[in-house]
Amino acid sequence: MDSALAALIGLVLSIVLIIVRVSPVYSLILGAVTGGLLAGWGLETTVAEMISGVKDITPAIVRIIAAGVLTGMLVKTGAASRIAHSIIKALGQRFIFLALALSAMILTAMGVFIDVAVITIAPIAIISGCKLNLSRTKLLIALIGGGKCGNIISPNPNTIIASENFGAPLPDVMIANIIPAIVGLLIVVFLIVPMIPKKDLMKAEPGQEDDDANLPSLWASLAGPIVTIALMALRPLCDIVVDPMIALPVGGIVGIITTGHYKKASTCIAYGLEKMSGIAILLVGTGTIAGVIKASSIKDVLVDALSGFANGGTFMAPISGAIMSAATASSTAGATIASASFGQAIMAAGVTAVWGAAMVNSGATVLDHLPHGSFFHATGGTMGLSVNQRLKLIPYETLVGFVLAMGTVLTYMFIG
Repeated sequence: MDSALAALIGLVLSIVLIIVRVSPVYSLILGAVTGGLLAGWGLETTVAEMISGVKDITPAIVRIIAAGVLTGMLVKTGAASRIAHSIIKALGQRFIFLALALSAMILTAMGVFIDVAVITIAPIAIISGCKLNLSRTKLLIALIGGGKCGNIISPNPNTIIASENFGAPLPDVMIANIIPAIVGLLIVVFLIVPMIPKKDLMKAEPGQEDDDANLPSLWASLAGPIVTIALMALRPLCDIVVDPMIALPVGGIVGIITTGHYKKASTCIAYGLEKMSGIAILLVGTGTIAGVIKASSIKDVLVDALSGFANGGTFMAPISGAIMSAATASSTAGATIASASFGQAIMAAGVTAVWGAAMVNSGATVLDHLPHGSFFHATGGTMGLSVNQRLKLIPYETLVGFVLAMGTVLTYMFIG
């Protein structure tokens, strides 16, 4: 059997298994084995390609685990909540959707997982929605849209893995998507949110309060992320390389100190490690199928399909990210498979490493919210939506991802 078709069958098998609630890690591994065997490689060669795929992403996995210190600090010290509260109070009730989207964008851009950012801000969104008689679905799209905008400029696993696989500096990949992220935020707030039908209006409940008295100060909450950004900015500014594996945990430690939560240090680190461990384990499974796809002729098929179009090589990056995010319902896994499998072909088509990683990363936001992933259920549950209500939001989320992906492509074409 042709290796491209075999790898595709293996990927489809993984998707089916994930949909029926088989562990995503084992689903991906089984799909990789199936794809290799159907391609006629034999068990030994198939396993070798799978291991090769895992080896390719090992450096990124180490950096992702190191990032857990910053994530744990932001969530467990209350720093993330303080930042969100401050933004919402500063912008006021008139711009509540902008405030919520901007809060989600900033938290995710600082290194908080997008689902954790949404869950962190959701209680504030619910209180605001009850006071102002707003729609739950509109509130959730504002949060998700802002989170997606922040995710393409963040030191989160999806950005780390894309930059690592393309061999591009992480700060440069983050900077490349700043314009698409800002434009995307404005489109989310002023075009996409108003498109959603005004249903599921919330009502104020007795005793509902917005209490932030026990949270750390804003400057203390921002200190850790600012230190992290400053350390990583040394490379483009001063040609001093501080690896994210150092910058991210240092920022987390600084945040623990400035917020005064010394006794929570172990709790912060344990929480961050728990969150990152789940991603790291998922990436092992993702690496196996990425290795099989990379060794197959799928990339050649995609190159041939796009060769007749102007800028076909450019569009290969976001398209591969979107396809793989749909397959795994995860921006991290989607960016991993796409960058590992198609990175060389994308650069061979003339796209630079930085912009290839940036476009794969934004493309991975297009369909990472499908129902066979955890993000779909976690975000719907936190706002009290039924499955049917949550399903109706998929077209709007997809539109957000499409805007971000096209924004990166257009930015690359005009100024890249």
